[in-house]
Amino acid sequence: MARIKGGMNAKKKHNRVLKLAKGYRGARSKQYRVAKQSVMRALTSSYAGRKQRKRQFRQLWIARINAATRMNGLSYSKFMHGLKLAGVDINRKMLSEMAISEPEAFKALVDVAKEKLA
Repeated sequence: MARIKGGMNAKKKHNRVLKLAKGYRGARSKQYRVAKQSVMRALTSSYAGRKQRKRQFRQLWIARINAATRMNGLSYSKFMHGLKLAGVDINRKMLSEMAISEPEAFKALVDVAKEKLA
């Protein structure tokens, strides 16, 4: 039986990594060994970044809600506690959108929270 060499498969693997490293500077986009390290690191960072994006958006929503509630004379934590007592179940993303686009409706929610806290 004839021997099969792995050149074609190795070339395919190298090209796959080099294609992912396209746009990197210098040897990172040209040499397989360096490109492989850079791509592995980039993929790890992008995985972590997808998790961080969720944290950062929640942080942004909370900051927006806090600013809007303070304009209406209440702190963020008291507002959220008041909503929980009132049985209002709206997520932070929607609350921040309301605070920006519909201040009157948001003020009504703040009043509901204040009423339950009193």
